[in-house]
Amino acid sequence: MKIDLTDTTASKINKALVKARRAIGTPAVGMVLTLVVVTDEENAYDAMKAASDASREHPSRTLVVIKRVSRSPRDRTRSRLDAEIRVGADAGSGETVVVRLHGEVADHADSVVLPLLLPDAPVVVWWPVNAPLDPAKDPLGALAQRRVTDTYAAEQPVRELGVRADAYTPGDTDLSWTRITPWRSMLAAALDQVACEVKAVEVEGEEFNPSCELLAMWLGDRLDVPIRRSLSAGPGLTAVRMDTSHGSIVLDRPDGSLATLCIAGQPDRAVALKRRDTAELIAEELRRLDPDDTYASALRFGVDRLNAVGEAAEPAKGEPVGAAAAAGAQEADATPVTDEAPEPDKAAGTDATPQAKAEGASS
Repeated sequence: MKIDLTDTTASKINKALVKARRAIGTPAVGMVLTLVVVTDEENAYDAMKAASDASREHPSRTLVVIKRVSRSPRDRTRSRLDAEIRVGADAGSGETVVVRLHGEVADHADSVVLPLLLPDAPVVVWWPVNAPLDPAKDPLGALAQRRVTDTYAAEQPVRELGVRADAYTPGDTDLSWTRITPWRSMLAAALDQVACEVKAVEVEGEEFNPSCELLAMWLGDRLDVPIRRSLSAGPGLTAVRMDTSHGSIVLDRPDGSLATLCIAGQPDRAVALKRRDTAELIAEELRRLDPDDTYASALRFGVDRLNAVGEAAEPAKGEPVGAAAAAGAQEADATPVTDEAPEPDKAAGTDATPQAKAEGASS
């Protein structure tokens, strides 16, 4: 069911929501949170589809805020609020309100959104594109317990990570971090299988991919070893190689779907490690509303502490791969291109042994 309102108010929107729910017999008590999506017209469709799909796991009221740019000075002085209400099958397992702000009211989006929030329910704000420099100080971000950004959508994604680190406030998170959850779980599980000391790590992936940098920063923060960042043609993350006292551990995903886990002395294993869509990422973020301390620690590790990015050479024809490559890497001397990482700050909790920290980071 869809209802269009032109030149309306927040009060009229609330009344229309109640009327629509009664018309289809759907109560509002089953919704668990309010998801506020701040986007533009170009990205609104994809964002609403992702939010609708995520609502099947987390029934919620989705408020899509679109600030319309006025074309003339006269239009900029005329405030107008238009709304589109979707309930039932058109809104997944919740309800969706698309609000378009015209004129001066666009500068006061928080005043429009506040009366539309579900009472006594947590609030999550998501910026698919054009996130503010400091989400916690943004008027809409200040209403939320969790603030979700996506550095992958920025013009300079790696530099954007530094901005996120400088402005970090507990409750902030980023979809580039969410994308590497399966990688972190798989690497932590691999280290659980063998008693070893990690000596050096190489992370291979696309250039200007913030998820690759975040994974390298997480490994550097947790293991306190030299990290080498190398490039590949992608897609996304393609490989992680760890040189350990037990031998080489390699997690290789050349096609963006199926990965191979190679541990010295063990047979190769095929593992599912597909690239996930935005709806799955948002659904994962909505599962937890408390601050992500692991993300904060990895973010503060800093991109500047990784080595200068170098081109990753393609394997020569006939070069061994899989278990053979892992066995060969065990015999070769590791030659990290960076100096030893500086002594970690005790306050950051990095004085634990590398093995114990890797196990604790898989949450």
